[in-house]
Parts: sequence; C-alpha cells; structure tokens
Amino acid sequence: MASGEGVVGQLSGAASGEAEAKMETEEEREGPVLYLDLTSYQLHDLSEAEIPPTLEEIDLTANRLSSVDPRIGQLPRLRKLSFRQNLLEDNAVVPLSSWETIAGLQELVLRDNKLTRIPDAGIFKGLLVFDVSFNEITSLTGLSKVSSKLKELYVSKNEVAKMEELEHFHALEILELGSNRLRVMENLETLTNLQELWLGRNRIRAVNLCGLKLIKKISLQSNRLTSMDGFQECTALEELYLSHNGIQKMEGLSTLQNLCILDVSSNKLTTIENIETLTRLEDLWLNDNQIPSLDGIETALAGSREKLTTIYLERNPCAKTPDYSSTLKKIFPKLEQIDSDIIA
Repeated sequence: MASGEGVVGQLSGAASGEAEAKMETEEEREGPVLYLDLTSYQLHDLSEAEIPPTLEEIDLTANRLSSVDPRIGQLPRLRKLSFRQNLLEDNAVVPLSSWETIAGLQELVLRDNKLTRIPDAGIFKGLLVFDVSFNEITSLTGLSKVSSKLKELYVSKNEVAKMEELEHFHALEILELGSNRLRVMENLETLTNLQELWLGRNRIRAVNLCGLKLIKKISLQSNRLTSMDGFQECTALEELYLSHNGIQKMEGLSTLQNLCILDVSSNKLTTIENIETLTRLEDLWLNDNQIPSLDGIETALAGSREKLTTIYLERNPCAKTPDYSSTLKKIFPKLEQIDSDIIA
C-alpha cells in the first residue's frame, strides 16, 4: 500500500497544501483507489475543495458542514462516504436518496449530526455499513428501505424506544443500539447471522435473544435486568457484558462453552455458580457485588482453573479477607491480573 503518490484533491486559498486526497493501491484491484481526507478542518462548505470524479472514498469527519455538496452526487466510483461529526439536519441529507450516480455506495456514516429520523438510504442496494449513531433519532422507521445486504448497523446514542424494521437484515453481523430508550428485546428472530449485539444503557428488563446461535458478543450493561436467564441457546457466545444491572443469581450460563469474557460486575450477586463447566473462561469480572468469601471459588471455577488470567473481585466482602490475593494466585496458576493489580 502506498500513499502520497499524488495529490488528487486539495483545498485552495488559505488552506492550500494542508489537506489532500490520498492515493492507495491494492494488489487485488487494477489501478489506484482514490480517497479524499478532509477531516478536522472545521469547514462550513466544500467550495474550496477539489472533488475529482475518480474518488472512491470521502472522509469529512469533524467539520461544520450543514449541507451536502452536490458534486458528491456525481462520483460513479464512490463506495465510502463519511459525514461524521458535522451539523447535518434531516433536510440536508434528502438529496442523497435521489443521486443515482452514487447508488453503488457501500458505507454511509452520518454519525454525530442533528438527524431526527432515519434517512432514506433505499437507493444504495449494496450498502454494507450504515451509521447514524449520536443523533436525535426517535424511531427506527425507515430501516425497512435499507438494503438487506447490510452487515453493520449503528444507531447508538439516540432516542429510539422500539426495535422494529429489522426483520429483513438476514446478513447483519453487528447491531449497535446502545444508549437509547429500549425496554424490550424483540424482532431479532430473522437476524440469523448476527455476531455482535450491543444494547447497553437502555431500559431492558428481560433477555430475549430468539435463539441467535451464531452470536459471539452481547452487551446489556446498564439496563434493568434482574435475571441472566435467556442466553442458553447462544452457544457460540464468547463475550458477555452484564454489568450495572440488578442480577441476584448466576444462571443459564452452563451451556456457553465458548465463553471467554464474562462481566457481571456491579450487580447483586452473593454466590459464584453455574460456570464450573466453562473451560475457556479467561476474564471474569465480579467486582462490586456481595460475595462474602472465597470459600467454594475453586469448585465454582473448576473448568477454567488453568485458563483464567484476569479476575476482579474488589469491593466485595471477600476482597477484605486475609491472604485474598495469595489465595487466588494459588487456586489459579495462570492469573496475570487480580483487580487492578498486574501480577509480575
């Protein structure tokens, strides 16, 4: 990969020479892949920017743009377009839905703008990545128009109250809906290829994963869960994050034979249980619970005794017992970290 082989686009005037479109060459393609990088220039418009017709990628992150330059709609090779961290409102992105020339777009990033609804992205039949996080979107209405080929969908940090219009995303691998107003996990049944589900900082009270057998990462941190029940069929699960809930009992985990990371910190647990058969567990976060002592911990973690490298138990009563660290080191010979202390 080579860069700086030639200036493809640049700013004129005072900003001349400060920004340029970079050129990359990939072995699998014939000819150069051209992209324009104008990040962090606080531009209010692109009037001073050269936009060559050969561009395939444009990154306009961290500017002050409130409209979409119509020249972008005349780029037949455009595949990636980022307007992250700008000032785009709903009406400003409407033209995108009618620009047939850029219908081959594969990645559209509108993260951190001023949108209140899902933009119409129906024209992009091959869209793979769609990011509208950090806006003011109140509903997922409009997602039904987005390509069924989509692999990554990001709608975190909005005001969404209901999981809907997701059913057609059969190819979806990553779904990010953290920091919204969701109360119920629903309409996930058809997302059979989903591998990552991020739902932290919502208002969810119960787990409903609809048998997602390929899922590898789940985050339900900072919700209103009182039970772990519901993960039993997610046998491919490798990482599970459940901190800052109201969970009182460890349950429904014995079938998760691929689990490597389990975070159940800041809950109401009094016993470590239901994970003795887990043989791949490497990181276990149990801090800020109510576990009284280390009695029985060796049996409770028998399956991962030779695998566990990190354990957090600070701010539990058991962490105040004499020989706390030395006891854990003796039980788990591969430990590299106890709480925030790195073991030499």
